[in-house]
Amino acid sequence: MKLSSDSLVLVLLCSQLGLEDDIVKPLSLREWNPLARRLQAASLRPADLLAVSTTDSPLELSPAERARIVALLARDVQHELDHLTSLGILPITRADSDYPERYRQRLKDAAPAILFYAGEKALLGQPGIAVVGSRHLDEAGQECATFVGNACGMSGMVLYSGGARGVDTLSMDAALEARGSAVGVLADSLTRAIKSRKEALNRGDLCLVTPHSPEAGFSVGAAMGRNRLIYTLADYAIVVASDAETGGTWAGATEALKNGWLPVFVLEYEHMSQGNRLLLEKGALAFPHPFQETPAKLPGWLKEKASELPSQPSQPSLF
Repeated sequence: MKLSSDSLVLVLLCSQLGLEDDIVKPLSLREWNPLARRLQAASLRPADLLAVSTTDSPLELSPAERARIVALLARDVQHELDHLTSLGILPITRADSDYPERYRQRLKDAAPAILFYAGEKALLGQPGIAVVGSRHLDEAGQECATFVGNACGMSGMVLYSGGARGVDTLSMDAALEARGSAVGVLADSLTRAIKSRKEALNRGDLCLVTPHSPEAGFSVGAAMGRNRLIYTLADYAIVVASDAETGGTWAGATEALKNGWLPVFVLEYEHMSQGNRLLLEKGALAFPHPFQETPAKLPGWLKEKASELPSQPSQPSLF
């Protein structure tokens, strides 16, 4: 694998690759963003940091900052990158021109510095529908997840999900079985997930992506933060089932509504959860069950219902 100099610097500075101890830690997003601003203000690129140990830097780094950057940039991650490539996993960074534009526009400084992906990268940010919700569904929720997946497959829209059990798996399976395409944004092990999705990955119908190390284990924090990465890739979101004021589905939906990233629809029916009811009260649009149109008409219906919502202005972002 051959990365650009800018991308290699971000991998070295902001990933866990090749770090086997706690002597030096990679830069967090909160630490990278101020450094990125200083680089831009000095008309520099990330690759210019490669010379930070041998030249006077206009960035006015403190001795501690300089020592940490030098230590991170000095390590060799080629073996780890080659191993990931052999598994079909590649990195993409904010310094790359083909980094998902919607992350730049919607998340701005909160966009992950590095993503690891497997499958068809071009799917990231293509027109599509995000489906989110609980792992445990009643019959109406199961029918909705399957219906939306079928609709994506039939209409050519990408199905965006989290790749977990329940809503995610039901909707993704339905989209792929309908000869459509899907993106799964993962909160944990990408290396494990690709083993069960090899056929779709090889066909180019699927992309699995994560902002975490490809072999990362599950954590509640990662699962909570994953939903914003699903929402901000899609054109529309459909919340199938949400707990009330708790959990990743609730947090992601309320954040999407607050920021106006995209139109958020919530499954509405007689026995819906209290979380669904509260999201509707917060301004989410109702998605009726049962849906009266055919799956192929879903994109047009969503567009019509969302047409009066205000659009959000775009702003420049950091590499």
